[in-house]
Amino acid sequence: MLDAGQGVRRRQYFWTSAPVVCGDVIVLGESTSDAWSRRRNPPGMIRGYDARTGALRWRFNIIPEPDEFGFDTWESAEAAQAGAANVWTWMSCDQELGMVYAATSTPSNDWYGGHRPGKGLFAESILALDAGSGERRWHFQAVHHGLWDFDFPAPPVLADIVVDGTAIKALAQPSKQAFLYVFDRETGEPVWPIVELPVPPSDVPGEQAWPTQPHPTWPLPYDLQGLATSDLIDFTPELRAMALEYVSQYRIGPIFQPPTLIEGPDAKPTIQVPGAVGGTNWNGAALDPETNVLYLPSVTVPAILGLRPPPDPARSNLRYRVDLSEADGYEWATLPNGLPITKPPYGRLTAIDLDTGEHLWMVPNGDGPRDHPALAHLDLPPLGQRGRVSALVTKTLVFLADGSDAMPVQPEGSGSRKFRAYDKANGDVVWEMELPAGVSGAPMTYLHEGRQYIVMAISGAGFEGELVALALPEPAAAAP
Repeated sequence: MLDAGQGVRRRQYFWTSAPVVCGDVIVLGESTSDAWSRRRNPPGMIRGYDARTGALRWRFNIIPEPDEFGFDTWESAEAAQAGAANVWTWMSCDQELGMVYAATSTPSNDWYGGHRPGKGLFAESILALDAGSGERRWHFQAVHHGLWDFDFPAPPVLADIVVDGTAIKALAQPSKQAFLYVFDRETGEPVWPIVELPVPPSDVPGEQAWPTQPHPTWPLPYDLQGLATSDLIDFTPELRAMALEYVSQYRIGPIFQPPTLIEGPDAKPTIQVPGAVGGTNWNGAALDPETNVLYLPSVTVPAILGLRPPPDPARSNLRYRVDLSEADGYEWATLPNGLPITKPPYGRLTAIDLDTGEHLWMVPNGDGPRDHPALAHLDLPPLGQRGRVSALVTKTLVFLADGSDAMPVQPEGSGSRKFRAYDKANGDVVWEMELPAGVSGAPMTYLHEGRQYIVMAISGAGFEGELVALALPEPAAAAP
């Protein structure tokens, strides 16, 4: 099947998130692979449908067409055919303003952009669209000419905040980069300055990495960014030496260190921090609308980026690509004994006050690898556990579980499988319970006949997925 308007196979589009209803319009993004092996790929777009009739009302091209704003940021017509740059996560809507907010992904190929020179609007951007017409109200590009798979993986968070006495209808966008981008959602103006800073150049032939990238000045990053030897694991001298030996095989440096070519005996792949799973991923953040405190789960998962020519030119016309199936292409950076290469925490929960931008507290979430044979004798506190876990906020508590080892970032059979309640004021654990497996979805809560319930999906390696329901005690019967 072909889309008559785009000339691409419909099977190349799929959907990973529900649409958003904004006014009388159903707004729908879509997913396409951004790791395609071809130069020309299906482009990302956002569509608005009449909620009553189902008729298509509008379409917004995330990669602009030649007569549209932003096309000149792709330095050739061929570059604009790179494809992807879609919206695969959820979108948000302000019903009062009649605006829908979408966060977009990387253009294909994720890690090599020699065939798509230019900034590449509206990839890796936040888009504010008129829900009724689909017209662009404002945009912000967080990554120029992306080379790191820094898709925006979570929906924008809408909050009505007060900064220095001024009321602001705000948008807070978590990211894989562990930056929290905060804007006035009416105008698109940053609440706190975002500056363009120089980043390392690429030495890959044909690549034209953008010389600067946006860096929010406030709030501060909420997870590790970049990698230095001072960040390496050091619980024992032996582990420290092992980590130093390990990273000597790679190129390390600040955030936005570009991928490297891994041809030749002296080639060194790049260790990317944060990796492509974050920082933040699908799980996003949870807002307390009464206090304007945002609770952000995140992970530290360094990744290895190495480029090479495609092994089969008949299947790929890219000059270079990362092959996810190959061990020396794209993988997580891990010590030979299976431990992470960095200091903990490996999974964390951070509370940020959106009225001030201050970090209120940060705590490790989960035991992590503290029972590993190289660490068990040290009697370490919780080290934090990797996973894609979502927070649930109540009046006084934040609930957060340990991630499932069904996820690629959590080693099979390792870590804890607990569900916890944190005190919102300080991050102290006030309650926890053991689960049969880690959590693989967001918990939800509801009230039924005066009784409060929490339900969550659990799963794991070798464990079939199921739902677990918890409840408060039944209300006491009234005295006769």
